[in-house]
Parts: sequence; structure tokens; C-alpha cells
Amino acid sequence: MENSHSSNPSGVASATSTDTNLQFGLFEWLLALGMALTWGSSFLLIDIIIRDAPTSFVPFGRSFFGMVALFFVPGSREKIAREHHARLFILGLIWMAMPFFLFPLAERTVASSIAGMMNGSLPIVVAVITAIWVRKAPSIQRGIAVVVGFIGIVLIAVTSISDGSSADLKGITYLVVALLCYAIGLNIARPLQVIYSPASLMLHVVAISTLISAPIGLVALRSTTFTLSLLGSTVILGALGSGIAFLLFGMLLKRTGTIRAMIPTYFTPIVGTLLGVAFNDEKIMLLSILGMLIVIFGAWLTSRPEKPVTQ
Repeated sequence: MENSHSSNPSGVASATSTDTNLQFGLFEWLLALGMALTWGSSFLLIDIIIRDAPTSFVPFGRSFFGMVALFFVPGSREKIAREHHARLFILGLIWMAMPFFLFPLAERTVASSIAGMMNGSLPIVVAVITAIWVRKAPSIQRGIAVVVGFIGIVLIAVTSISDGSSADLKGITYLVVALLCYAIGLNIARPLQVIYSPASLMLHVVAISTLISAPIGLVALRSTTFTLSLLGSTVILGALGSGIAFLLFGMLLKRTGTIRAMIPTYFTPIVGTLLGVAFNDEKIMLLSILGMLIVIFGAWLTSRPEKPVTQ
């Protein structure tokens, strides 16, 4: 179905819109697939990196290579108005530098597959934070979706912590804070998405993230063992996971609104879990799998239009 709207022929959500009632077309699903594959594999790549490097190396490494990748995207070097510089700095800190640090920190004590499962709750977190942000209570449909998703998160966290080998409370807490950072960052970024191209906005944000994380990242180089696996994982994680994937996400966010742009994250737990089991020989508790499925179901409920689709 084409993304067209009677009051918005371009299909792009307005600056204040947090959701749209448009179905995804082929282009939107291709964007979602690209993000699901890159972000779903990021948890395994982080796990590989922190075997040979301190966790403080990850945010600098992935931000730097993300910046390099976006630098060569046409139109990415468009200037940002001075009045938006403060917002850009906040985005560089909250949307990238902090979660880029918290995820590897969490994976010191949380299996990469569990981290992927927890990331699947991002649509639920975004729905809650967005409702608070715009000071508008969610509809009954959104409320049910949040409750369902929360039940799934609890099942993943509790069973993993009680198992003792897949996660601990501290690691789960780091993951929750990282998800909150992403959700807050999305709402801060939304108005800028209408003004600037996704390539330009993302390049500036990831460049600021590189500057913020550089001090601890450069110090971490002293304790880093440079191997082919570390270098390859860092380049892929940065160029694809922090560069191209965020560019695709910026395009989707601009077209669909904050909440529906979360659709790709429904599938990152599946990618992350399969990779963790296949390459890290990780064990998954049955209730954690059930929790993951419940989270995905809750995320799907969140994605559904609240009103009939208009042509």
C-alpha cells in the first residue's frame, strides 16, 4: 500500500506527530529489514569486541566508523543551524554515546542473546516515554500493548537472572537505562527530522558522539589487544550498525513517526538470539523465549494504527 495521506501527500509525518496511521509499503519494509539485520547482529559483534578491548573502547570505535561511513553519503555534510547545536549535543550524548557504552557494559554479565531479547522491548519503552513526552495518555490499545510487553520483559529478566549464567541484575539495569536513552533521544530528534535530511542529521549526531566518547576511548586503546576479529567487528558495528542503520532509521522515522519507526526492533531479538546460540553457544531458558515472543506480540500491538487507514 502506498504511503499517502489526505493532509500530507508526501507521506512524511509532521514535526509534532508521534505516530501515523499508514501501513508499511515495500520501501518501508526494506528499510526495516536492513535495520533488523544490522542491529540484531550488533549484540554478537559487541560481545566479540569486549573479549579483546575494554567496554569503554566500544562507543568510540563504533561512533568513529559510523561517522566515516556517513561522511561519504551524499548530502550528509549539510550544515546544521546554530540554534540547533545544543539539541545536537544532547542527541550525541543520550541517543548514541551513552547507550553505545551501556550495551557493552551490560554484556559483561548478560549474554548477547538476552541483550537482543531485551532490545525487543524498545517499542514498548518508546510508547511509554512518548506518551509522557507529549503529555497524552496512551489509548486503551496502546495501554494493553505496554502491559503485554512489560510482562514479556519481566519473564526475560527474571528467568535470566535466576538462571545466574545468562544475566545479572546489574547488567539488566544497564540495558533498561540504554533503552530509556534511545526512547528519549527519539523524541528529542523528531522535530529535527522534519528540518534536515536523515544523512545530515545522523552524521552530525554520530560525530558529536565520537567527540564525547573519544577521551575514554583513546585511553582504552592502551588496554586493547588488536586482533582481526576485533578490528573487523568494530568496523562492521560502526559503519553498518552506527552509520548506515541509523541512516535507514532516520529515513523511516521521518516517513512514519516515532512509534511506528520501531517496527524493525520487533525482529532484532530473533536475529540476536539466533546469532548468540549459533556462534557463542549460549543457552536460552524456555521462559526467556516465551518472554521474547510476548515482547514481540506487544510490540506488534503497539505498531497497529489506532484509526482506520486513510487513502
